[in-house]
Formats: sequence, structure tokens, C-alpha cells
Amino acid sequence: MSHDIHSEKILILDFGSQVTQLIARRVREQSVYCEIHPYNISLARIKEYAPKGIILSGGPSSVYDKDAPHSDAGVFDLGIPVLGICYGMQLMTHQLGGRVERSHKREYGRAMMDLDDTGDLFSGFAAKAEVWMSHGDRIEEMPKGFHAIAHTEHCPAAAMKDEKRRFYGVQFHPEVVHTPRGEEMLGNFLFTVCGCQPTWTMASFIESAVAEIRAKVGSGKVICALSGGVDSSVVAVLIHRALGDQLQCIFVNNGLLRKGEAERVVNLFRSHFRINLDYVDAADRFLDRLAGVTDPEKKRKIIGNEFIFLFEEEAAKLGAVDYLAQGTLYPDVIESVSTKGPSAVIKSHHNVGGLPEKMNLKLLEPVRELFKDEVRLLGKELGMPDEVIWRQPFPGPGLAIRCIGEVTRERLDILREADAIVLDEIRKAGLYREIWQSFAVILPVRTVGVMGDARTYDYTVALRAVNSTDGMTADWVKLPYEVLGAISSRIINEVKGVNRVVYDISQKPPATIEWE
Repeated sequence: MSHDIHSEKILILDFGSQVTQLIARRVREQSVYCEIHPYNISLARIKEYAPKGIILSGGPSSVYDKDAPHSDAGVFDLGIPVLGICYGMQLMTHQLGGRVERSHKREYGRAMMDLDDTGDLFSGFAAKAEVWMSHGDRIEEMPKGFHAIAHTEHCPAAAMKDEKRRFYGVQFHPEVVHTPRGEEMLGNFLFTVCGCQPTWTMASFIESAVAEIRAKVGSGKVICALSGGVDSSVVAVLIHRALGDQLQCIFVNNGLLRKGEAERVVNLFRSHFRINLDYVDAADRFLDRLAGVTDPEKKRKIIGNEFIFLFEEEAAKLGAVDYLAQGTLYPDVIESVSTKGPSAVIKSHHNVGGLPEKMNLKLLEPVRELFKDEVRLLGKELGMPDEVIWRQPFPGPGLAIRCIGEVTRERLDILREADAIVLDEIRKAGLYREIWQSFAVILPVRTVGVMGDARTYDYTVALRAVNSTDGMTADWVKLPYEVLGAISSRIINEVKGVNRVVYDISQKPPATIEWE
């Protein structure tokens, strides 16, 4: 990408902390570009990357463990400011000749820290700061040239610095929300210590991405599989801004979409953005293939394969195509480079499994440097409507995996109506953007009910509403009773074929977010 937005950058070395990605997000929130690389990246690569500062992440190891991760000690000879967080601070101490020991008392959780120096890192702070600790080792003896700039009751060197070499270490996690002013501390490191400029904005990203897409594709043709989700939609609008009619989008209606979804996507892309869109109504084709199938894995495979066949058929009609656009995000890229070192297997991440190899298309992944929240900001900057940008995640196999048991047209219609009511009531209550996912599931269970004076024997619908940051773990949402009541009575009154509504209160793990 063009020089400007990447000229001011920070390198984060990952030692296996669960929250390394949070460090990157906090840095970028302050409009400074950064990348995460494995701890054992070579010194030559670091010099080539030319960072204005280096952050050493936390990690689960102890510096004395037999296979503890150590980065090249030459990092400290580059004349670049370094900030060590938790394990990063202990490694810095260890590599620069200080002494790290097992702590008599493991510090975990909130701690009040006394500041002994309110310059640079703690500039703008009073005498105390609340922080989040998580460590079993502590600094027994600081390396030469360092002095403590903060302490807690159990930790004499909760933060330290070597002013001359611009090295800093903190024994807490400034990147987590439990350290209320952690962002300011990181900001002080970025701007005061490293002298970074805030050049990483979505407006400047668009400018540089457009230039790069044009340079890469030239007069070639790009196809993009649209799902209606945030990532593929933003990618399509960004590429269209760069290439106009050289982009052809393909949107497949597999009959497993939510109510009104197909019309919404077609309208947005054709009428609003005037993007070339090939709309394929393949509902019958998918539903015929799914007839009689109840195994969730089989459903997913059938839908995935059918999509690939269809996409290839449609692409073939377009004549010569050079690129396939994909909404690969930065977390996908990081996941494929493990912290376990050079022998790590790189996982290939394809949104559309198996397409590029077969079709000999080159990949165009214009948002592969962005986190999800940045993609949303990008969409906003591109003038996209909120309902697309803030859309809750929706699974690739669609309603097929929310229709437990056999997928039939009748059951899908019931599910669609129920689902529309769930989303409508969640929106009315002002909760839509606060919840990670909220949806309905139709069960292959009929139960007895009474409607009017007649006995009914109809389907049960389950509601699911969860909160999560990345989908890896999730907790059920304590929805207000009046919202649950409104959803239940509307579904039972308005959706023919349902006489019972239940609420799923399981966490992930052990349950999953989706039922299949």
C-alpha cells in the first residue's frame, strides 16, 4: 500500500497472550498502524519493517521455562523504543541482565498502582492508577539503567523504564478494558515516546486501497461473491470505487436466507450503488438437494459444494475473469501464522472454500489488514447504510442449520416469519447493536397447545440471543422479560404452525452458538 498510511507503524511481537489482538486494536484506535508478528521474526525482517516502536506482548510462559519463547535480543540494539507488557517485561529484564523470580504471591485481577514518576508513559496521570494484573513471576532486580516508575503492594517494580534507551516495561495489561486508562498509557508510548503521527484513518485507507487495487488489477476483471454480510458488502463497494464496471458481483439466493434479505441485497447494490450484480435464484436447486437430509455436517457440505458449482457456472458465463475478491480480515491472516515458530503450519483461509485453486483466479483481498470494527468504520466512510454495517453475523449455510432436522419449504417459511419477529422486537427494544447474534430456531418437535377452544399440535420455536467478542466463546443474553414476552406472543399469534416458544440459556462452550 502507499507509503503514507504505513509510514508510522508499530510492530507487536506475539508471545502467545490471549489478548495480543487487543493491543493491536488499541494502537489502531489511536490512528497508528501496527502489525502482529510471531516473537521469533528475524532481526532482518524487523529492520525491513522499520517500526517506530516495538511492543512485546504478554504470554503464558515463564522466562525460565525450558522452551520459553525468546525473541532475538538484537531487538534492544536497534535504537527503537520498546514496551514490554507482562511476559514482555520479564523477557526484557532477563535479556538485558536483570533478574526475574517466581512471585511469592501471584497477582491476578484489579490492583491499585502507585506512580513514582508521572512523566512520559504516565504523563497526565495523578499519583495512582487502577490496573489489571496477571502474572506469577516478578522482577527481582531490574537491568542496569532501569528504575521503577510504579509499584503496588506486592510488586515493587510494577512499571520500569530506561529513559536513555527508551525502554519501558509494565507488569499489567494496559490493553484490556479493566485497566481504565490503559489506552492513554499506550497513547503516551505511541506519541510521546515513539513520536508517531496519527495517519491511520479509514479515509486515508480508502485512498491508498483504491490506488493499490487499480495498480494491481489494471484493466482486468474481478468477480466477488456477495453474501449480504458486512465483509463481502464492504469489499464490493470498495473495489467498485476503484474499478467501476470491471467488478462483477454474484449473489446467490439459496432459499435459506432471512425474510426480505434477497430483495434488500439486490436493491442496495443495483439501485443504491449501481454495481453490476448477477442475481441467481437457486432456491429450488438447493432445497431439492437438501430434501431428506437431517445430519448438520451433511447439510453444510451440500450447501458449500452447491455454492461452488453454481458460482463456477455463473463465472464461466462472464468470459475472462482475472481476480476473485474475498473479505479476508486481519484476524484470519494472524491465525494462519502461529506463534509457535518457524515450523508452524500455515492454515489457508478461504471464505469460499476451494474456489481459487479450481478456477485459476488470483485473489484480491483489499481488507486483509483490517479488524472487523475497522471494516465497519470503512463501510461508514464509503457511505453504506447502518443496517448493512451493523448486521449481526449470519452463518454461511443460512437457515438450514436453524431448521433442526429436515429442511422443508414449509418449515423454512415458519422459521423466516418467526425470525423476522425476533429481529423486529430486538430492534424495537434498542438492543440490536448490543447483541452479537439474536435469532429463532425451529425444532423437529411438535407439542400440544390450545388455541381458541381447539387443541393444536404444532411446532416449537427456540430463541437464541448471545453476546461474544469473536464467536469463540459466548454467553446468553439476559433479555428483559417484556421483550421475551412480546416475541413469544407475537410468534404464537402471527406465525401459523407454532404454539410454543422457548429460550435457550446455554453458554458456549459447552454449547455452540448455532444449534447445528
